[in-house]
Amino acid sequence: MKNNHDTIPRLLMRNATEHGADIAMREKDRGIWMEVTWAEYAEMILHCAAGLEALGVVTGEAVMILGDNRVRLYAGMTSLTMLNAFAMPAYSGATLEELQHYSGEVTVRAAIVEDQEQVDNIIELRESGADIPYIIYDEERGMNDYDVPGLMSWDDLQQKGRDNLAANPDLRTKLIEDAKPEDPAVFLHSSGTTGKPKGIILSQGNMISGAHNGFAGGTYDYGDDMIAYLPMAWAGDYSLTVAAAISYRFTVSVPERQETIQRDMREIAPSFYLAAPRTWDNMLTNIQVGIENSTPLKKKLYHFFMDRSTKSQQRILAGEINKSDWLSRTFGEWLIFGPVKDQFGMSRVKHAFTGGESIGEDTFVFYRALGIQLRQLYGQTETCAFSAIQTAEEVKLHTVGKPLPGVDVKIAEDGEILLKSDSVFKGYYGNPKATEEAFEGDFLRTGDAGYLEDDGHLVVLGRVSEVVHTASGERYVPNYVENRLKFSPYIKDAAVVGAGRDQLTAMVCVDSEAVGHWAEVNGVPYVSYADLSQRPEVSELLNEAFKRVNKALTDGLQLHRYVSLHKEFDPDDGEITRTRKLRRKVVEERYAAVVTALYDGSKDVHVQAVVTYETGEKGTVDRTLLVREV
Repeated sequence: MKNNHDTIPRLLMRNATEHGADIAMREKDRGIWMEVTWAEYAEMILHCAAGLEALGVVTGEAVMILGDNRVRLYAGMTSLTMLNAFAMPAYSGATLEELQHYSGEVTVRAAIVEDQEQVDNIIELRESGADIPYIIYDEERGMNDYDVPGLMSWDDLQQKGRDNLAANPDLRTKLIEDAKPEDPAVFLHSSGTTGKPKGIILSQGNMISGAHNGFAGGTYDYGDDMIAYLPMAWAGDYSLTVAAAISYRFTVSVPERQETIQRDMREIAPSFYLAAPRTWDNMLTNIQVGIENSTPLKKKLYHFFMDRSTKSQQRILAGEINKSDWLSRTFGEWLIFGPVKDQFGMSRVKHAFTGGESIGEDTFVFYRALGIQLRQLYGQTETCAFSAIQTAEEVKLHTVGKPLPGVDVKIAEDGEILLKSDSVFKGYYGNPKATEEAFEGDFLRTGDAGYLEDDGHLVVLGRVSEVVHTASGERYVPNYVENRLKFSPYIKDAAVVGAGRDQLTAMVCVDSEAVGHWAEVNGVPYVSYADLSQRPEVSELLNEAFKRVNKALTDGLQLHRYVSLHKEFDPDDGEITRTRKLRRKVVEERYAAVVTALYDGSKDVHVQAVVTYETGEKGTVDRTLLVREV
């Protein structure tokens, strides 16, 4: 049960005292899983907090966290809860401009970073004018020749902490007991789809309440195993790997690298797994590729059992009474479903979730047919990421489930979803105007349009600010249509155009992996992404996706023409956010010539696009894109 006086440091020390020998964290290093017990993890965090205090970190200051998921970076974030200071994680691929924005909001006393690359990023940030006195790095490779003021290793920081604790006998108790529920847990940022990202401080009370709501709603269990691979700057990652993990004693496993997640996941076989729809789509593509490359007997067995299970799940989604074929299910699990799940690290998954945007019906049904009880959830950074979830027994494809226990939902007169919970933040940092606009009384204005069904399920339609009308007055939400286009495994991103116009059109970015594999299997030659995107054979694939979406749209909202773009939307080019949300204004301005061609009857359009390379340098790409009819 949640205690109103709980804080993250107290819960951490409870675990260290009562379950000290249990595994809190694992991290794969050079192929070997290194385990950290709760007792060891608590000491690591205490030493980090004491070390940061010795460096002068005080109330109201921030420590930036930069890099991919690492145990020491999580320890660094958690240690800030003992100092009433801000842990400010940034996306590992954040640009200099983004880091400048973050460091300009508050005094940043130090940065805890993953490796040499991120050290270089902070040095560049310093050179641009940011005052960050200390840089602490985890990975020591390549750091021997650096002569930079305030640069130190993680081990150096830990030793400073031990020395500080030895010199101040009362400090240990102070670090554990002085924290209050209203003290900050983490300093995050909004996605910034319409401007600069806004600072969002989530308190320890917010995070612990959010963790409690999730547990009460059946999102996870005590002692779950999970893999930490989601961006550390996303609210959901902190909610799970810190708040929920400490509150409910998860074992959190950190993969060796982002590239090894699938292999590492198979070795861990987590009981909890959360992924974006695109990740589930990619895994489905890999499974189908593996089946097509297997023996004729295996393919026959796979289709025999999977076809039956898929039909069963479709009947369940349609609300029909489903007669369970337990014999087929048992043999299917033994021969097909079990081995497939084991190959992809899903053999022990009890709690499987997707969120962030809608998931395609084919993908959703596939995993439930496989025996993975995939569910949808809904939340925002401002609510600690989780506000509503589906239960395993009550699944509807068009809803995000019921509000979690402890979360009140009501619908405003204009259709906006309003939320109230102890997990909701108090306001945007240093931005009283935005804070005032974010609340209606005690309720958070989510900015999402939706409605509650009679049985309490919440339906999310899209952003209220994106509700627009065609020239004939037809009301629609572009994001709703875009998500349905992205149900196709061949479409990675989409931008629907039509506000104030006679008809809807779209720009799409093909999924290079899925379309590339399809091209390889079907003997379609191509030399680059841009070449692949314009192939007539690929156009046929896209046309089928458009026709399928049009079947679900009213006559006044049919998609009539589209262009397959020569490049993917890229956060470095400002076209999408780091969480892959479309920056609509940027896209429509950048591709203004394409939009014009979609409506003036042109058969093709010449574009010159500015692209940002991995080095940070910019270049231009000249292409002629074909305008296709649906």
